[in-house]
This record gives sequence, C-alpha cells and structure tokens, in this order.
Amino acid sequence: MVSGIKEIVEDYKRHMADKLVNTKTVIVLRENTWKTIMWKEVNVGDIVKASNGQFLPADMVLISSSEPQVTCYVATSNLDGETNLKIRQALSETSEMQTEKQLSSLSGKIECEGPNRHFNTFVGTLYLNDKSPVPIGPDQVLLRGTQLKNTQWILGIVVYTGFETKFMQNSIKLPLKRSNVEKVTNVQILVLFLLLLAMSLVSCVGAILWNEWYGEGIWYIRMKEYISYSLGFDLLVFIILYHNLIPISLLVTLEIVKYIQAMFINWDEDMHYRRNDVYAMARTSNLNEELGQVKYLFSDKTGTLTCNIMTFKKCTIAGIIYGNQSEKSDTDIRKLSLSPSVITESCEFNDPRLLYNFENGHPTKDYIKEFLTLLCVCHTVVPERDGNNIIYQASSPDFLLTDEAALVKGMKNLGFVFTARTPTSVTIEVMGENFTFEILNILEFSSNRKRMSVIVRTPTGNLRLYCKGADTVIYERLSEDSRFMKETLTHLEYFAKEGLRTLCVAYADLSEEEYQQWLTQYRKASTVIQNRMQSLEECYEYIEKKFLLLGATAIEDRLQARVPETITTLLKANIRIWVLTGDKQETAINIAYSCKLISAHMFRIQLNLNSLEATQQAITWHCEALGTQLSKENDLALIIDGETLKYALHSEIKRSFLNLALSCRAVLCCRLSPLQKAEIVDLVKKHVGAITLAIGDGANDVGMIQMAHVGVGISGNEGMLATNNSDYAIAQFSYLEKLLLVHGAWNHFRVTKCILYCFYKNVVLYVIELWFAFVNGFSGQIVFEHWCISLYNVLFTSLPPFSLGIFEQCCSQKSLLAYPQLYKISQAGNTFNTKVFWFQCLNALIHSFILFWMPMKMLEHDMVLQGGYTTDYLFLGNFIYTYVVVTVCLKAGLETQSWNKFSHIAIWGSIIIWLVFFAIYSFVWPTIPIAPEMAGQVKMVLVCPYFWLGFFIVPIVCLTLNLIWKSIRNTCKRTLLEEVREMESSRAQKFHPTIFRKRVEAKKVQMIFATPPHEVVLQSESFDQSIPRGYAFSQVEQAVITQEELIRSYNTTKSKQDKVTMDSSHSRQK
Repeated sequence: MVSGIKEIVEDYKRHMADKLVNTKTVIVLRENTWKTIMWKEVNVGDIVKASNGQFLPADMVLISSSEPQVTCYVATSNLDGETNLKIRQALSETSEMQTEKQLSSLSGKIECEGPNRHFNTFVGTLYLNDKSPVPIGPDQVLLRGTQLKNTQWILGIVVYTGFETKFMQNSIKLPLKRSNVEKVTNVQILVLFLLLLAMSLVSCVGAILWNEWYGEGIWYIRMKEYISYSLGFDLLVFIILYHNLIPISLLVTLEIVKYIQAMFINWDEDMHYRRNDVYAMARTSNLNEELGQVKYLFSDKTGTLTCNIMTFKKCTIAGIIYGNQSEKSDTDIRKLSLSPSVITESCEFNDPRLLYNFENGHPTKDYIKEFLTLLCVCHTVVPERDGNNIIYQASSPDFLLTDEAALVKGMKNLGFVFTARTPTSVTIEVMGENFTFEILNILEFSSNRKRMSVIVRTPTGNLRLYCKGADTVIYERLSEDSRFMKETLTHLEYFAKEGLRTLCVAYADLSEEEYQQWLTQYRKASTVIQNRMQSLEECYEYIEKKFLLLGATAIEDRLQARVPETITTLLKANIRIWVLTGDKQETAINIAYSCKLISAHMFRIQLNLNSLEATQQAITWHCEALGTQLSKENDLALIIDGETLKYALHSEIKRSFLNLALSCRAVLCCRLSPLQKAEIVDLVKKHVGAITLAIGDGANDVGMIQMAHVGVGISGNEGMLATNNSDYAIAQFSYLEKLLLVHGAWNHFRVTKCILYCFYKNVVLYVIELWFAFVNGFSGQIVFEHWCISLYNVLFTSLPPFSLGIFEQCCSQKSLLAYPQLYKISQAGNTFNTKVFWFQCLNALIHSFILFWMPMKMLEHDMVLQGGYTTDYLFLGNFIYTYVVVTVCLKAGLETQSWNKFSHIAIWGSIIIWLVFFAIYSFVWPTIPIAPEMAGQVKMVLVCPYFWLGFFIVPIVCLTLNLIWKSIRNTCKRTLLEEVREMESSRAQKFHPTIFRKRVEAKKVQMIFATPPHEVVLQSESFDQSIPRGYAFSQVEQAVITQEELIRSYNTTKSKQDKVTMDSSHSRQK
C-alpha cells in the first residue's frame, strides 16, 4: 500500500509535467478563420500557422513564409543535436497563398511515403486541382520538435501527427527500470524462500521422527490415527511459523527510505541553479542507490556540456596576440586602463591594447584595420534594426550561438559596425565613418573546403578577396610574401590547447584582368549540369591563392560552468565518459578537448568510413593492433561518425566494435540520430554488465535517457522533453558530480545497509523458532507471544533501519568530493552482493543460535520464583526476546559509521520502547482481554538474576565476534575509506591531521595506480596524436538555397515588406 501510494505520487508529478507539453497551443485554419487549439487536436490536412520561436506540433509541408524566397529557418537541435539552423523553402506553386481566402480555396491532395524514422528523407507529391503534380522533398518539410527561428511566420499543411511523426518514430519503448541492488535482493529473497521451505521440510521430518520415537509415550499430544495425514498439515504449520524469515516489512521500509532520500536530492542547495531558480528533482526514487554504481556515462554535447553560446575570446593580428589581458602586469593594465575594454554577452574580448595600437599609430595599425574590416565584410550575417539597436541574424538558432555573429558583434564593440546589407553590397561604420563594399562574388563554405571567401570592390575601387577558414587550408594557400606565419601558428597552437575554435584570416588583392578571367570560368562552372558543386569548388581553387596572412580569431564554444573540472573528477572516480552528439565531428572533437575529456597526449582513433566492408576491416585492424590490451582501458580516444556507426552496429562486427570502444578511455560519437544514441547505450548495457547513465537536455536525447539504467535530464534551452522522460533532473552538468559522488555513494551505502540489517534482524528472531522446535518435539509451538512477534518489525526494531537508510554516511561530503576514488567502493558493489548477503545471514544464524541456547542452558534446571511458582515457556521466550531486541539494536550501532542524534534515538530508543511495552503489556489482562499468558511476566523476569546476567553477557557474546572481525579487517585490509574516516576523526577530535592526510594521499595514489590506463605505442596513420585546431563555422551547407542566393535576397536599407495580412486578420479574430 505504501509502495502504491508512492508510485501514485510520482506518476502524478510526471502526468503534470507531460500535461504542460500536451496542452501547448497552435493556430490552425478552421472554418475559414484562424483558431487556437491544443497540439493533441491537430489533424492531418490542417493548415497550421507558426510564429518565430514556436515549436512545431506535427510534421508538415511548408506552404509559405514571411521571408524572401519563401524560406524559413528551423532549429533541429531537438532532433539531431546540431546548433546550426536548417533552411527550408516552400514550393513556388504555394508561395503566394497567405490570406484566409486564398488558403480556404486551396484544394488538392498530398501523396507521400509511409511514416518512418529517417529525418533527412521525404518523398511526396503535391496534386493541386487543375495543376501539374509537384514533387516534395525534405527541403519542403518541417518536422515535429523543430523550432522556428529568425522567421516571422510560416504556413504548413500537416502530413503526420502523433506517433506517426518522424520524431515519435525515433522514440523507444520505455523499459522497466529496477536497480541492480533490487535485482540482487529479489534473487536472494527467492533463495531465502526456498530455504524457508527446506526448514519447514526438515521440521516436518523432525516431527515424524519424534513421533516415531516418543509418540507412544505421549498419547496426550498425538493420536495414532492423526499421524497418517499430519505431514501436509505440519508443513503448512511450519511455513506459517517461519514465514517472517522473509522481511515483508523491508519493502515498506525501503519505500519510505528511498522517498526521503529523493527529498534530500530535491532540497540540496548545492544543486540549486539560482539564475533560473531550478532545483534538482528526483522524478523517481527507485534508482537512488543506482547513482552510486555508475560505470559508463553517456552525455550529449549541445546544451549539456556547452551553453549554446559562442564567445569571441582572443585573436592574433600581425604576430601579436590579443585577449590575454589577465596575464598582463599591473603596470600594463594601469597604462591601458583609459582604453575601452570589450566584455559583452557574446564577446569576452578584454584587451584594450588592440584599440590602443590602432588609434596611436602602432606599426601594425594597417593590419589591425584590415583584420577588423575583413571580419565585418566576410560573412553571411544579416543586420536588422530595432530602433537604434542592430540585431544580427545568422544561420543558427541565435546570434549568440554562431561563430559569425559572435565575430560581427565583437567587431561592433571594437568600433567596426556592420550596419546594412543589400543584394550587391555591405556597409560598415568605422569610428563613425561609413564605408560601402560592393559584393561581387561569394565563395561558399563547405565541410570539404573549410573556408569561405568574398570578392569585394573596396570603397577606393580596388578588387580584394577576403577569406577566413581553417588554418590547414589557409596556410597552404599563403603567398611567399606573407608575414607572421610562424608567430600566428604558435598562437594557434596556444589557442588549441585552451580548447578555443580558431579561424585564420587572410586576403589577396586582385587585378581587373585576373578577376575577369576567373569570372568567365566561374560563370561557366555555374551552368554545368553534372557535378556543379565540384566544378564550382575547382573554380574557387583557381582564385583562392597567394593570400597575405592577417591573423586568426579564437572563439569559445562556451562550456557550462565547471564542466572540465567535473569531467576530471568523474574520470578519477573510474567513470568512463562517452559523448554522443548529432553535431559535426570537428565541433565535437574541439569540445572534447575543451572539457578535458581528450588530452593532448592521447592517441585518437578516427573512423570515418562509408561501407560495411571498410568498417569491418578498420575495426579488425585496430583490434589486432591493440593485441593483449584489447578490452582493457588504454590512453586512447575513439572518434566515430553516424554513417560509420551504422555499419559498426551490424551484427557481424558489433562485438568487435564494442571491444575496441571499451579499450579506449574516451569515446566520441558524432552525427548520431536519436535512435543511434539509444542503440549505443543498449549495446553497452547488454554486453558489459555495468551500470550506465545517460544525460542530455534535448528531445533527441530521450531515447538514450530512457534506455540507460539511470537517465538524467538537464533543464536547458531545448524544451522539457528530456527532463520529463528522465529519472533525475538537474540544471547544470556540474551538478552531476554531487549527484553521483555524494548522493549516489551515500544512497548506495544507506540502502544496502538497510537491506542487510533488515534480513539480519529477521533471521535472528525467526530462526530461533527452529531451535525451539528441537526442544518442543517439533510441535509448532512458538516461544514468543503473538503480538510481540507481530510488533517486532513494526515497533521494536523499526527505527534502526530508518536511521541506517536515511542518515548513515560512509564519510563526509567534503571527503567524497576531495577523494573521488572513494566512489569505486560503491561502484564495484563490494558492499552488497551475494557473498555479503549470505555472510550476513550466516552471522544472523550464529547470533540466533547463541541467543537461544545460552538462555536455554541458563534455565535448563528451571527456577523457582517467590511463592513457589515455577516458570513456563513464555518466561524463556521473554528472556530471549529481550536479548534479541538489545542485540539487533546494538548491531545497528556497530554498523553505524556516522553517529548522530537520530542514531542514538533509534538504537537506545528501540530498547527502551520494548522494555516499556513489556512492563505495560504484562498488566493489560484482564482489563483488556488479550494476552492472558503475559500477565505478571514482567514481575517474574525482572526479578530473576539470570535475566540481568544474560542481559549483559548474551549480547556481548554475540557481538564480540563481529567487533573482532571488523577490527581485523580495518587494520589489516585498510582501504582509502578507512584512511579518510580516520583523518576525519582526527579533525573532529582536534588532533593534528597532517600524518593522517599523508596516509590518505598515499592510499589515494595507490588506488589510482592500481589499474592505470595502459600506454600504447602505435605506428599508424589511423592513430593521431596531434592537437586539432577546430575551426569555427556553423553555416548551412548543401541547403535548398545557396548562401549567396540567400543573403542577396536581403535589403536591410528598406523597411521589411509587410507580408502578414493574415496577422491583422488574426488580430481581429482575437
């Protein structure tokens, strides 16, 4: 009942969270007018209107939009984890349909493929009345879960809803999650039940033998004709007699304990994100102890490790590095304090020397001017004025998220302001003076080219090519006359070590003749029918040469607070971290370096293949190269993309791929679909046998969060779907450190101790009935009073389990965070397994033997009380029962490592409760007609000298062996935990802790090097150890419309066309 109530409460909380999503509203066209309905009411065929910033409720075909060329931007990070926006374009046949009248007259049908899980494919045909069929592809489809960005409004026709949407097709069936401790406990309960049956059978056999031997002489106990059918009856009697051996009360105790543990997580101020006033939330309490055993951590990147914010941090111009203001001397800082420094939300550039050098005639002044001008001109950003403010839009969800807008915003704060864009020009304002550059050609970015260029005519009439891109492609195109190459390369390596994303900046002056020759070649390549993109890139190569290097920029894909420190701590705790992201490989590698998941000395295995055979060969070769180190942790990083992973998860090579991945200290999987993320987690979960945890913040992470043993959702910027489907929710990745190392470790120790103690105290009491059977002729007689047996778990020994399960601590929070190696103790499960369980049961069996036979022998010759009365079986039973309560309570004290007031109340209070109850219960009858056999028992027991002798001797005899064993173990097999506890004790007693600290550090080092990562020496191109200098580009490539066509469609010098006739009509409708 208690368990059911707890589940109802937790399910209700989930229901309320899901209700927030299910009751979202959207505008649809119904009965020739716009109406607001809930998401669940959207039907196939509805015409939906969505505004900027809204999430889309269904898969729909784009009809029209507010943007030039009927395009729109959508953020797909919920689906694929990519931060850059995708461009979608409506069909020309529907582009003019915008008003209610036009849309109401729209008549036709859409034929399309059946529901499937492939995000990047769609095959359909639009049949409009009296018009030719029009093909529909993925560039015209907007998927559920995507968010409209940088677009005022769009109109779409719904084609898939509910579970037929591609987003829901990628979801998985929610598995039933049970903790490993619970599974072990259930197995032991089953074995214990079999043991109960065995005890009952032994007792039945004993009863038969006893009757055979003594039955004739005790005719008043057994009748001869009764023996023929007594076996079945006796078996039932003994099963009832011993049934309490299985602690049913444990279930209630655990439910209460776990619920309170979950409340501790919810109340933890250290996991309170004050900026948004968000607390950590345990959405289930069934997995509390599982947090203490995590071995593999699967993390999303975007929004989980990063903040989704790009910041301009540093740069190098003409061989001089800028942005290291914190490293300057105090004298230099005071000298430059009069110059403005640049610290904004998207630009943390803080070095006034740059403007100082520019304004005071430094020898590099011209380089600085050209550098800043290039960054203002060479980009695809569109400026929009909002009063006196300029808002920069770029091909990603927000200007803070893209490198280009971060650079443009950074230049604005340096006095170089990008103010306007027309189809043929850009205008910038430099120190209050306007300059217009004519845009002649845009040489588009692609992953293959790794650069972007523009050819402009400067205000002075000169032809110039500006280029920015990865250092590898820029350096190989530099002119022999280019300067500062060595210095810039040194600075690039410095930026890379700091985890910053870099872009090299260069330019080349062009002659009119050279440009015209190239333009002829460019126009020819632009009209090629086959392989047009390849022809254009070859054409770009012709003119992108003989660059003069200006410098480089360094952009930080800002990590969440304390992410590198948290990952370092988790790695020390022997937790292996795999990053599963839908983002680009270059970006993911760069973030892995930034957060210290991959180190500079670590070899990298990169798998980027496009066939099953090639993938199998590569994986087999790497496995053979590792040799005996295969499946052992090596100082390696495995990097694989989604295309290769599709083949790697094939049944023929899946096991080899897993062995290779397990041989690496870090694994980085890029360009993954949500289903692939779940498949990776499932692969490790099924074949490794270790506890897995998945953490993410977007809808694309739901699958892996549900698949892992423990799912953690981050309350981020990508909606609440991840949080609503998680087991635990936190606001920052860094909170995972305390959730696992503190709450996880504590909860594991608490729950396991609570379970072991509950089994111990039940075995101690109820096995005594078996010993008593040997002296009562296996008659089924009980030695204790009925209500005393019933109240044993409910009242007299109920507090110690709660004390152990709620307030016990293996060591302090400070020590657990300072020595993350302590996590290995709970992670390995050494405190609770089959061996530990049965050792505790054996210990309880020994205690029960002592607790019965010592009092039995004490009273072997009976005792004559005052008045000549003799004792009965219940007199012995009360002796034993009192000793049992005292012993099991003191055993709880022996198990307690962190004494507090609750521990004292639970242990001493339980003993007092029994003694008080015993005294009162002996005088209940006949006032209350129950337990007449207990009348006067307290008088007989408490005046008996044997009772007080046994009161002190029997519990001491029972616990002496435990005390000796514990002392030997803590002395001869000291672990880091014992060393830390001793150091804490020395501090508490105000002893000088230095000597203890030295011992702790020595034990810590010993644990670190007990199983160190193996160093591998491999000679192959497949093993890369160079530090990648991740280039910072987030432009859309291979979109439905080219970058040049897109930005040439904007003219920000004119007021934006008011295309929202329906907006006004909708306003009237409201």
